[in-house]
Amino acid sequence: MERRVALTPSHVKLLIQDFGVRVLVESSPKRVFTDDEFAEVGAEIVTDLSEAQVIFGVKEMPIDFFEEEKTYIFFSHTIKGQEYNMPLLERMIEKRINLIEYEKIANNNDQRLIFFGRFAGLAGMINSLWSLGQRWLEMGYETPFAKLQQSHKYDSLEDAIHAISMAGSEILEEGFHEDLLPITVGITGYGNVSKGTQEILSLLPIEEISPNELLELKESGNYNNTTIYSTIFKEKHISRTKDTLGSFELQDYYNHPEKYENNMEQYIPELTVLMNCMYWDPSYPRIITKDFLANLNESGDIKLAVIGDVTCDPDGSIEATHIGTFIEDPVYVYNPITREPTMGFKGDGILIMAVDILPSELPREASQAFGDTLLHFAPEIASANYHVNFDNLKLPAPIKKALILHHGKFTPPFEYMHEYMQD
Repeated sequence: MERRVALTPSHVKLLIQDFGVRVLVESSPKRVFTDDEFAEVGAEIVTDLSEAQVIFGVKEMPIDFFEEEKTYIFFSHTIKGQEYNMPLLERMIEKRINLIEYEKIANNNDQRLIFFGRFAGLAGMINSLWSLGQRWLEMGYETPFAKLQQSHKYDSLEDAIHAISMAGSEILEEGFHEDLLPITVGITGYGNVSKGTQEILSLLPIEEISPNELLELKESGNYNNTTIYSTIFKEKHISRTKDTLGSFELQDYYNHPEKYENNMEQYIPELTVLMNCMYWDPSYPRIITKDFLANLNESGDIKLAVIGDVTCDPDGSIEATHIGTFIEDPVYVYNPITREPTMGFKGDGILIMAVDILPSELPREASQAFGDTLLHFAPEIASANYHVNFDNLKLPAPIKKALILHHGKFTPPFEYMHEYMQD
């Protein structure tokens, strides 16, 4: 159900009319924008892209798709040495490909410029509220969330927003069962994914509290049945120095993550929902381990009903996220004792929603926003002479910074990736 595009018909129209770019669009029966929509703005609908020298995509392309010495721009998922995509990278090297990676298109402050992150957060929060409603139904509690649907079932983001706003009104009128109180949502991170999550959550009657206030909330009794309490966790809350006398310093954490350990476990027993929205790689401490969940289960302190793992790193920051799930089969219940997942809403344990292409559940809006930014660079990407050496290659600075391969060789910023090939 990957239905997104990098450039929509409105963007293609501008490329053709204002910049004289010839645009070929590969025919697709499932893409959210139809062949006819692209043809109407002047694109040529084709069944192969052999005539194209520059190919824009979204996610990974089939390994046998690449043609020699062409330029491809997509999310390659290779920059962290992702093992499952090393054959893909090897093929591009073999074919002397120019590879531009969306994830590395950034300004001078290394802030990403082109992303789907907000829409991952939007869809992830919608799905997690829907999941919570369905999980509570399994437990015998009917709530306004039971009326929600999975993101892609709505005709538009506007329709989803309306449905969640209606659920918020019901909460104010009816409240939640006392057995479920207090209702708490924790969100890791504060970037675009987190902001999208918060955007949806703000449609409900929420009150934001600090991590320290979260720890004291239930014991204080200072909560009610018509409010959802939300907490944002930053790096300083999630990790702490192994040296008990040391203090958390963000730049030191980035530079020396081995000096830090998990600090998140104290908050987990107080959460109803955890939305995982922050970047992670194996050098950082995990947020939740399988061992921790097993111990928590034995103590009987599991309040946590749903984990919305928007970042979706298999066996990563949420170790119980075994796999990314499909839109058609989006959730499973993780049993902390057997350490096994059961697809669907039934079973003992914690429900995990880990769809790894969440923005594709809002494909039209996500594609439009993505293409609005990409369009600023698309004409120069399309017209560049990639046959010259790297130093003489004329591309906008943010795009040149994102060029992983040039003639099948790693460019200077990505020389480090040689070590992944050796593995």
